[in-house]
Parts: sequence; structure tokens; C-alpha cells
Amino acid sequence: MTVDLDAGTVEPAPTYRRVLLKLSGEMFGAGRVGVDPDVVSRIAREIAVPVRQGVQVAIVVGGGNFFRGAELSQRGMDRTRADYMGMLGTVMNCLALQDFLEQAKVDTRVQTAITMGQVAEPYIPRRAIRHMEKGRVVIFGAGAGMPYFSTDTVAAQRALEVRADVVLMAKNGVDGVYTGDPRTDASATKIDEITHAEAMKRGLRVVDNTAFSLCAENRLPMVVFGMDGQGNVAAALRGERIGTLVTPG
Repeated sequence: MTVDLDAGTVEPAPTYRRVLLKLSGEMFGAGRVGVDPDVVSRIAREIAVPVRQGVQVAIVVGGGNFFRGAELSQRGMDRTRADYMGMLGTVMNCLALQDFLEQAKVDTRVQTAITMGQVAEPYIPRRAIRHMEKGRVVIFGAGAGMPYFSTDTVAAQRALEVRADVVLMAKNGVDGVYTGDPRTDASATKIDEITHAEAMKRGLRVVDNTAFSLCAENRLPMVVFGMDGQGNVAAALRGERIGTLVTPG
């Protein structure tokens, strides 16, 4: 057990050494366009607690609160250009999260897949690992730097490159993996633990298919959990049982 000196509470010791956390763009805007400072500040304070306990944290952020390339292309915009606009949206979210993490006294670095030296470092896996070893949070922006790749896929790829123990997929409006879509199927029930193979066999929509395949092929555990609820992010980072655990089997 460890004590969170800021909150004055006793917290369980972390389970994971190094984690990759995926945060959706919708979280940054609280379901609206733009950034909601109150929401981002709360998430930053939750991330800070496990970091002080020694958990090494890398983060991939989405940009759906600004742009979604696939949706823009459906309205007639060139898909490649639309995807690049979405990547730039993720960088704005990275900078917002960096600011609130540093307000919470957590050293932070932003690395981007598109070079923009005035605001971020280039994405270099070994440098990212070194930052985490020094207790810094690393936030990855600009997706994969290429169109047609979702940030879910980027999260799995980055997790593998920085040798994370687990990839944590934070979701809005759902608290794990269900037997069906809980928003349309009243009989859908939450699954606490499932293997990659069983999830694929049952056709469960866990995350983006490419991301899921990367995790399955490389035996990388995944936790899918909901953003709703105070302390969920901190609990997931510490390795507490929350949401749905997807294991290699």
C-alpha cells in the first residue's frame, strides 16, 4: 500500500510497470467540439497519482473532438487531407493534456509522428522509453503520421514499440466489452475477462480490428474500461480490476 500525499488517502500498490493509455478525443471535449479544461484537469490529476507511485505512463490521444478524417471524407473531402487534419487535432489535445499534467507537477514530453519542432519532439521509441524511465509521462500525437490509420491502431503499435505491459483503452459511454451493443441490445451483458481468440471467434467489437489484431498476434494484454466514474483512469493505470481484461489466453 502507498499513500497519495496530495489526497491524504492510502492507495493500493501498482500492478503494472509500464502502460500505454489510449484516451479518446471525445473525452477532451466532454462530447463537444473543443477542449473542456475541467475534464482534462481531472484526468491529469488521476494520471499523476500512479505516476508518483512509479508507474511508467505513455499516452495516445484521439482528435475526435476536433476532426474525424473518415467522417469528413464522407462529406466529400479528400480522405488523405481529412486524416491529416485529424492528426493535427490530436496534437492540440496533447498540448492541453501536457499543460494540465505539468500543473499537477508531472514532467511530461509530447512526441509527434509529424515533425513540428516548436511544440514537440519527433517520435523516437528509445527516447520515449528513456523519458518514462526517468518518471516522465510521454504523450504521442499526430497518430501514425500517415492517413488511414486509427488512433486505436496507433495505441497498439506504440505500446509494442515502447514495450508496455498492457494497453489501456478508455472508452466513453461504455464500461467494458459486452456480448452485444448495450446501447441497442437490452440483453447485452458485460464480460469481465476474455481471451483474444474467444473475442474474435464471437465477433465482439472490442476496438478497431487492426489494433485488436496487433495485440492478439503479439500477445499484448488489453483492458477496455469506461471513462465515466471518478478515479477510473487511476485505477486502470494501477492495474486494479476494472472494465474488461482481454488476455492472450
